[in-house]
Amino acid sequence: MSSQLVDHSALKVNQTGIVATVLVAFIGSAFFQPLLVLIPLLAIVLLLGTFVPQLALFKQLYFQVLKPRGIVKPRPVQDRPQPHNFAQGLGGVFLAVASIFLIPLPVVGLALALLVAVLAFVNLAFGYCLGCQIFFQLERRGLIRA
Repeated sequence: MSSQLVDHSALKVNQTGIVATVLVAFIGSAFFQPLLVLIPLLAIVLLLGTFVPQLALFKQLYFQVLKPRGIVKPRPVQDRPQPHNFAQGLGGVFLAVASIFLIPLPVVGLALALLVAVLAFVNLAFGYCLGCQIFFQLERRGLIRA
């Protein structure tokens, strides 16, 4: 349970990418239905990034482009990366489920995708991470180990 430095700016860029992608898919699909493909693509990006951090698209955008150019300043915080990684994976799972519903019940699929976007926004704007809280509760009950 040791903490380390976690760059919270990378987390914020990730959350911004999630919110923006879901909103583009949601709003854009009203005009161009194929934009809904962004939902399953985002699910893949989040799940890949959960298991292989080098494939975390939005975090890599931060580390490779935004941070080196000084566009976004680093904000290292003594923290544990596991709860944030778990939250990202949970978002990916919900988006994968949303993707399954997009064809037969698009309202359900879009509702699930919007839920992920709202929770990412709450974390971005207010610093409350529901996925992290779920991680802590599961860990406290001995159901997962960091």
